[in-house]
Amino acid sequence: MSSHRNYYVLLLVVISILGSSVAARRVHAETYDIVIYGGTSAAMTAAVQAKRMNQSVIVVSPDRHLGGLTSGGLGWTDTGNKYVIGGLAKEFYQAVYRHYQDDKSWNFQQREQYGDRAQGHRATDDEDATMWVFEPHVAEQIFDAMMVENEIPVVRDAWLDRESGVVVKDRKIVSIKMLDGQTFSGRQFIDATYEGDLIAAAGVQTTTGRESIADFNEPHAGVQTGRLFHQHHFDVLDRPVDPYIVPGDPSSGVIPRVSADPPGEFGSGDDRIQAYCFRTCFTNHDPNRVPFPKPDGYDAAQYEVLLRCFAAGWEDVFGKFDPLPNFKTDTNNHGPVSFDNIGYNYDYPEASYKRRAEIIREHETYQKGILYFIANDPRVPESIQNKMQRWGLAKDEFTDNGNWPHQIYVREARRMVGQFIMTENHLRKKIETPESVGMGSYSIDSHNTQRYITPEGTVQNEGDIGISTNGPYQIARGCLMPRAEQCVNLTVPVCVSSTHMAFGSIRMEPVFMILGQSAATLSALANQSQTDVQEIGYDALRERLLDDGQILQNRPR
Repeated sequence: MSSHRNYYVLLLVVISILGSSVAARRVHAETYDIVIYGGTSAAMTAAVQAKRMNQSVIVVSPDRHLGGLTSGGLGWTDTGNKYVIGGLAKEFYQAVYRHYQDDKSWNFQQREQYGDRAQGHRATDDEDATMWVFEPHVAEQIFDAMMVENEIPVVRDAWLDRESGVVVKDRKIVSIKMLDGQTFSGRQFIDATYEGDLIAAAGVQTTTGRESIADFNEPHAGVQTGRLFHQHHFDVLDRPVDPYIVPGDPSSGVIPRVSADPPGEFGSGDDRIQAYCFRTCFTNHDPNRVPFPKPDGYDAAQYEVLLRCFAAGWEDVFGKFDPLPNFKTDTNNHGPVSFDNIGYNYDYPEASYKRRAEIIREHETYQKGILYFIANDPRVPESIQNKMQRWGLAKDEFTDNGNWPHQIYVREARRMVGQFIMTENHLRKKIETPESVGMGSYSIDSHNTQRYITPEGTVQNEGDIGISTNGPYQIARGCLMPRAEQCVNLTVPVCVSSTHMAFGSIRMEPVFMILGQSAATLSALANQSQTDVQEIGYDALRERLLDDGQILQNRPR
């Protein structure tokens, strides 16, 4: 988050508390058929689908930039099985393909240099080709164009008054008010945020953290000490890492970024959530490269645990510098100590705007700091440092935010407790999923939730899960809706009703786009039938989704 945006959030909070007349109270007289709160990729597809169904729709976004993570650095798309991505989601990736067919889109690199990463294994080979890798600004341009082409009004920097801004009567949301006094009335509402603020403010039940194994009979739920997936753990090193300031001496205290708290009993539930980071866009092309900046508040001592990883043989720092067009990357977390800021986000889902801004600033300082540390600290192995110094931030990305992503990767926050709860066993086809509204296929992929000290006195990470879903899976329409006794005109395509385990796969951006379209379809049909979203017949919903290109069941290639 930029300093400008942090200041704006804090200013709005102060204005709200003081009741200052500085903020003009603007009331939008029109009652929209569908009001969408959020600026994520799900909000974009929901808005377009609503308009295609002849609904009056408005997007009310707390963000200045549209597209969430898709335009915020996550350009190496987590697709899973690309053949189950249909509808408006597929249209987005087709637009990406068309963009990169124009030679003018390759301003630093020739298409042939990028090779089959653009046209082959990340692109389908059918007549309506799609492309799954892209620069952040390209995604944002496509989303902006979607809003303009469909004449959809968008209100940006609009922050929901979470304390008293949601008016609910007879289980229906009537209107939502922003901190600056803007009020939006609607017949249907869609919460398309990563945080689920509208859901919670409307009085709909939510949950955070991890369920226990016993809660839903999910074998990989809860605390998973001793289970090691991917390479995001300390067993990839040649030798263990000591957690104490003076190695071997617990009385000396614990080094930064390692928790002294016990991890919890195996299989037990807790309030921990998977780590956040920024999906950063780097380049090693000097004309477009900005050296990694030294952040305010930089403290080299925060990276002692990384130094000990280097000493223990860690060399694979660059394992997730995934290549994007024009000599850029989508750089993600990789290894035992990397860009995931493990354990520093637990209170984010329910936190005030002020506290969230503090958490985001801390994450930004940590991640900018680790980049500066690797590139500049003389204790870093020379071979790693020399290579890191050839990289930097892309000068032509996030130009209003110091070339830093405008969206932190909120891998999970609140989850609605809705009409149907998706679980690990639904994704793995051990339990049948009713009334499909779309499909996912990516593995159950949850990042670490804690870095703790083992009984043997060494550092270890916990919470990273990588479990196959054994092929594409269906997503139930009931997970998009609250229970009818709580709210009857709200749909939720992002903070869906699921367990922590199931959300580890559902949380992928193409799935959010799919569910955004399905949520809007459900809302529009409810308006057209003048009934509650829970009362829409599935046959009518299914027919419309299929007509609009959604894929609701697995199909052969």
